[in-house]
Amino acid sequence: MAGLTLAELEAERDRLYAQLAGVGDFRRGSVTENWRRCGKPACWCAAPGQQGHGPRMLWTRSAKGRKTVGRQLAAAEVEKVRAEVARHAEFAAISEQIEEVSEKICEARPVAGRDAPSQAGGEKGGSGGRSRARRLPR
Repeated sequence: MAGLTLAELEAERDRLYAQLAGVGDFRRGSVTENWRRCGKPACWCAAPGQQGHGPRMLWTRSAKGRKTVGRQLAAAEVEKVRAEVARHAEFAAISEQIEEVSEKICEARPVAGRDAPSQAGGEKGGSGGRSRARRLPR
């Protein structure tokens, strides 16, 4: 994208926005397959070499405060949730591209009033009078 004009950068941003609109439903996190032992000493899962009961499919994600939240998924919704998680990765990648293009647009856009005459005397404005130091009450 180096060397593109402002109009070309804006067109690229518009293309990315349209691509972002097509992402659809998404969610953060991951889908994992878990096996567990039930804890009953007489159960088959307690025997050495057994991986335990399962698989349980879990959707989890990080939340504020370093917590992990999520839930067990029904067999019928596993593929749906996996697709939504994959779309989140697509959303994040497009968002990053939009940030990059937007920064380039900000750099390429001319400063408003750049050709305006400078203020007399180089002052920043104001009344032109000197400010007085004020005494604070004790």
